[in-house]
Amino acid sequence: MKRTILLVCLALLAFAVMLVVKLPASWVVARLPPAIQCAPVSGTLWNGSCGSVVANGMPVGRLNWKLHAMRLFSGKLSAHVDLQRADAFVRGDVESSFDQSEVTLRDVDAALPIDPSIARQFPPNLSGKGTAKLQMLQMEKGIITAVRGRVEGRDLVQQYPLGSFAVTFPGNEGEPVGQIESLGGPMDVEGTLRLTREPGFAVEGTVAPGADIHPQLARQLEYLGSPDERGRRPFSVAATF
Repeated sequence: MKRTILLVCLALLAFAVMLVVKLPASWVVARLPPAIQCAPVSGTLWNGSCGSVVANGMPVGRLNWKLHAMRLFSGKLSAHVDLQRADAFVRGDVESSFDQSEVTLRDVDAALPIDPSIARQFPPNLSGKGTAKLQMLQMEKGIITAVRGRVEGRDLVQQYPLGSFAVTFPGNEGEPVGQIESLGGPMDVEGTLRLTREPGFAVEGTVAPGADIHPQLARQLEYLGSPDERGRRPFSVAATF
């Protein structure tokens, strides 16, 4: 009798595991917030894809994911994601607490156009190309608390050509601080970018005009004050999201 009960329990457990493993991705996608649409859907909960993701009416791209099942035992949702569209891609590992209050990104590789229509954090009329290679990024309740990696903005234009720049985050303690460097163009910038907990950012540094700077942009730099012996002027910018 005990052997029969054990066999029945094992059979039910095997059935439950098979049911979860084969759970279709469409079952989960149907429970996404109304602002996010995903279709067509294929695969399973653990390894699936959305042919086209639309968020708040904006096409995002094709999404593929693969869940890391063992991380569920530690109370985390973890997956490798790969989002692609014609002009952009984002891929990496995402880990989140069940209530999404803590999110960690690892081994992120991304490239996308810099366009205010994609993210409202971009300044108006700013265009260019952005790339990111991040070993780690941590967020708590939507605030970035730690970053290690490099972000680049190339061929930036905002009414006038601005140039190309990079920010490297070493993964310091406290509010994340990255070092800014110029990669070529009409302005030579040195400084730091600090991500604040408002959330927001603060930029401090110095800037010097290059030989090919637009005359109007050069005149705007003169409002920053008198240059030092290296021809550099100090500046600071802060904002909240």
